[in-house]
Amino acid sequence: MIRDITIGQYYPVDSPIHRLDPRTKLFGTMIYIISLFFADNLWCYLIATLFLTLVVRLSKVPFKFIVKGLKAIVFLLLISVSFNLFLTDGREIFRLGFLKITAEGLSLAFFMGLRLMYLVLGSSIMTLTTTPNQLTDGLEKSLGFMNRLHVPVHEVSMMSIALRFIPILIEETDKIMKAQMARGADFETGNLMQRAKSMIPLLVPLFVSAFRRATDLAMAMEARCYRGGAGRTKMKPLHYEKRDRAAYAVFIIYLAAVIAVRIIM
Repeated sequence: MIRDITIGQYYPVDSPIHRLDPRTKLFGTMIYIISLFFADNLWCYLIATLFLTLVVRLSKVPFKFIVKGLKAIVFLLLISVSFNLFLTDGREIFRLGFLKITAEGLSLAFFMGLRLMYLVLGSSIMTLTTTPNQLTDGLEKSLGFMNRLHVPVHEVSMMSIALRFIPILIEETDKIMKAQMARGADFETGNLMQRAKSMIPLLVPLFVSAFRRATDLAMAMEARCYRGGAGRTKMKPLHYEKRDRAAYAVFIIYLAAVIAVRIIM
């Protein structure tokens, strides 16, 4: 399960999606998320599916690698689908004791589950095709207008550090789990409460390791006289290319198509 978390990981490969400006990918991800909340019928989700399939093919990231990220939200997915399936009023089509399934609940549960999966897949593509540094630069550049409101936009560098820590902590957790399992620890049997209690001995060394790494990083940054804020330059300044303008046009056309289908259908 630990290895199945793909958020924060970068998949290095040369593809049209990887070559896009990070601001373009941030905008595209935002448009895709907005379109999923606009979608309320099968035709809208069909357009979203075709768009997601096209982006996955262009990214050259293996589909199996992207889908692995869904395993981390299976529990949340089951809860969301179950609540919508059994607690939605409407035309009853099946009953088992106090549990009932309605036509409206079935439809709502299906679309809610699909929406959650597409949200994770769409967000994963952005992180898999964008390095933490590029993502931070893109956010800082996109939110630059907030400097006029005295908002410390340069502090988004903390997000880059956090994203870098995700795969490191995942690997550290995996090592600790294997070490404790070799000493007889059991993380995979028992009910939910027993499995939760068995994770407590795992948290202590994990937090100790995380704090030690954070302290080492802070000392390294201070030793190199790191100072954020105004006047700091970039090693690789961001510039829009023709492909970025074409991508913006595609994103806007896609969102317009989803809205139009929702209005018409």
